Amino acid sequence: MSEIRDITLAPEGEKKIAWARRNMPVLRSIEKDFEKTRPFEGLKIALSVHMEAKTAYLCRVMAAAGAEMHVTGCNPLSTQDDVAAAVAVGGIDVHAWHASTPEEYERHLTAVLEPGPNIIIDDGSDLVNLLHTKLTHLIPDIIGGCEETTTGIHRLRAMARAGTLRFPMIMVNEADCKHLFDNRYGTGQSVWDGINRTTNLIVAGKNIVIAGYGWCGRGVAIRAKGLGAKVIITEIDSVKAIEALMDGYSVMTMADASRIGDVFICVTGCRDVVAKEHFENMKDGAILCNAGHFNVEIDIESLTELSTMRYEARNNIEGFVLPDGKTLFVLAEGRLVNLAAGDGHPAEIMDMSFAIQAMSAAYLAKNRGKLPVDVISVPKEIDEEVASMKLAALDISIDQLSKEQRNYLGM
Repeated sequence: MSEIRDITLAPEGEKKIAWARRNMPVLRSIEKDFEKTRPFEGLKIALSVHMEAKTAYLCRVMAAAGAEMHVTGCNPLSTQDDVAAAVAVGGIDVHAWHASTPEEYERHLTAVLEPGPNIIIDDGSDLVNLLHTKLTHLIPDIIGGCEETTTGIHRLRAMARAGTLRFPMIMVNEADCKHLFDNRYGTGQSVWDGINRTTNLIVAGKNIVIAGYGWCGRGVAIRAKGLGAKVIITEIDSVKAIEALMDGYSVMTMADASRIGDVFICVTGCRDVVAKEHFENMKDGAILCNAGHFNVEIDIESLTELSTMRYEARNNIEGFVLPDGKTLFVLAEGRLVNLAAGDGHPAEIMDMSFAIQAMSAAYLAKNRGKLPVDVISVPKEIDEEVASMKLAALDISIDQLSKEQRNYLGM
């Protein structure tokens, strides 16, 4: 039985799902094919992804393919209660609500695993972690799973290196049609959507400090530049630091950036990126937020200990008053600002990401028992098919190699 906040919110959630579906033509095409082929007939799928409209449509596509779906969110603040209600009304088992406590969040994760899934769809590897620690008795029935995000892949690779991973996991995040678009253009737009709608402040002319210059950091940086900001990058990778410099940004340590930054955005996947020594250097009124998966990039615990007072300055903005009288502001409790304070990535972007998810899950089902117990790449043909479907949906044609050209290239 579903566990949601308020079933009466379902009509508003249904509108959001319908809008997302309208703008996800690749996933619509996959849904039409899945309704005929039923690749998940007789299988149970446990899904933990941000419970908002695009995810809801993915759940419905998987259900249309024959799956028995058990779904939850992957972040305590990213679930939209109206969407969760609509998913439940539609007949899918959902356990999620906005602003869940740590205990409620784990209860919801556990609830979608207890029916005994065959396939895992994960975002951050919380389901996989729970299976390998507290619910190991469910592992024999699992064919494999798909991981959506960079942070989750870091966790999976650590498990694989340690020899503790017990079923195949496909690295959806590593697919070109995922990270090149979702991480860069999706994160770039949605992070600023979350910041701007929450703060209602101008970006132009401000010093924006972005920690991390991976694909997500690049997306956030280029959108900040487009909004007229002066962009500062902090990095631990020498090559990425040079890339940032040659892309036109200032590069420095967080210790130096902390003295001049107006807005700080963490996109690293690491912990304590902005810490006590940085808070002490910051300007009065500096704004801090996080676009990495877990709420550990900003050391909120140290900031709380350092503060003489903590208060709500505005919805989703907390003020921390330091002993010298200055106030630092944290958005969305240091959780994912684009989802905890916004609607997440644009539907057209998630169209590709979730197409990769759906097709990778079907690949797992088709190859049951044949795949190595390891973290494995998305097959190249899936990437290419999703890209071709996206171009077709956009009514764009590209050139094809002639036989002579293919021979010349050794193809």
